[in-house]
Amino acid sequence: MLDELKAIFGSENVIFEKENLEDYSRDASSISGLPDFVVKPQHVEEVQALMRIASKKNFPVTPRGLGTGLAGGAVPIHGGVVISFEKMNSIKLIDTENLLAEVEPGVITGELKKEVEKRGLFYPPDPASFEVCSIGGNVATNAGGPACLKYGTTRDYVLALDIVLADGTLIRPGVKTRKGVVGYDLVGLFTGSEGTLGLITSVLVKLVPKPKSMISLLIPFSTLAGAMKCVTTILNRGFIPSAMEFLDEKCLNLAESTNIITSNETCRALLIIEFDDIDISDTEDLQRIYDIAEENGAINIFVATDSVKRNQIWELRRKISLDIEHSSEVYIPEDIVVPIGSIAKFASLLPEYEKEFKINIYTFGHAGDGNIHLNITASSKTNINLVNRGIRAILKKVVELGGTISGEHGIGCAKLPFIDLELTSPMIELQKSIKNLFDPLNILNPGKIFD
Repeated sequence: MLDELKAIFGSENVIFEKENLEDYSRDASSISGLPDFVVKPQHVEEVQALMRIASKKNFPVTPRGLGTGLAGGAVPIHGGVVISFEKMNSIKLIDTENLLAEVEPGVITGELKKEVEKRGLFYPPDPASFEVCSIGGNVATNAGGPACLKYGTTRDYVLALDIVLADGTLIRPGVKTRKGVVGYDLVGLFTGSEGTLGLITSVLVKLVPKPKSMISLLIPFSTLAGAMKCVTTILNRGFIPSAMEFLDEKCLNLAESTNIITSNETCRALLIIEFDDIDISDTEDLQRIYDIAEENGAINIFVATDSVKRNQIWELRRKISLDIEHSSEVYIPEDIVVPIGSIAKFASLLPEYEKEFKINIYTFGHAGDGNIHLNITASSKTNINLVNRGIRAILKKVVELGGTISGEHGIGCAKLPFIDLELTSPMIELQKSIKNLFDPLNILNPGKIFD
């Protein structure tokens, strides 16, 4: 087997030594599984050759972008071969006339954003890890981010894909145009499928004009309810921010972020609101935003119009996950979504779960679309079964409120035990039949999404 893989990929692109395999045994979650081999393709023909062998010899293949996922989606829990797309990292095309870009799956999302911005264009999807995550991984999980409030998720920008199927066949679903309804939407099916239906080898995305202005507001509130009411009021009055993020009091205390908020009042929630379509010189629109914030109990309003100050504000938001992870022995990130108007109500229920299941919960996330990142921590792994029961109870309440158990992280294997909370048996069986149609041998990322 080793000789076959070296013949396809070259000796330098095949890893089989245990000490080096460890680097590919996990993603950003706490889940791990050691592969037998790791291969690093540079051309689509190599990907096809691998899948032909896998189909013939019936071994699992786990696709991997850059390992930033939080649900164990890139973890080879059944061994086999990890196919790492880190070397398929070319931006093949930036078409300024048709507002398109074609990239290989290993391209870092932040690099694509930089390159298109040099040409006056904009690629909106911006997961928190955009500086280190890959486009292929984004497509596989339908990644979101703060900007999805205004611009949508990754799925809204994928026009076409090159996909290698389980038997090595190469297909290209999608179109180069903004519209196209011939046949079923296979692009939509593959986007978010977490590598369980096919392997992405090229992505064609649409671009939009780069926003002409950008302004960020940092607004502390004395209550979380007031902050959430401010969110819905801003939206109801016709404003469409490019981002609306929130952090609860626990996050603020952990990050020691109150030193950037000069006030004698206690800050129990923080909103970060960004606009990319307000003329900074037009004080009327800004004043309307200020009035709405004050109506809902804002303690103060801090404005950042230059990139340095804006980056300082967003750095607070981006690093909070690491601050939480390093604070406890047990750290389990969840990314639920509830209706926007239910955020404050849901948050008010969390202390009951904390007490019953001996956990500590930090909440932050995308207030504008109801996507809350629940960061569940515990002081010791000895009570992990109790913690897991608590997670299930919380996710059950999310579904009862009309929400979903995952907004952008995917299911992977981390959330597989909870999928029955949201999907009925007929829906699960229907989706399993789709999996079986594309991958009858169950060799593409087995053990993910469905058992």
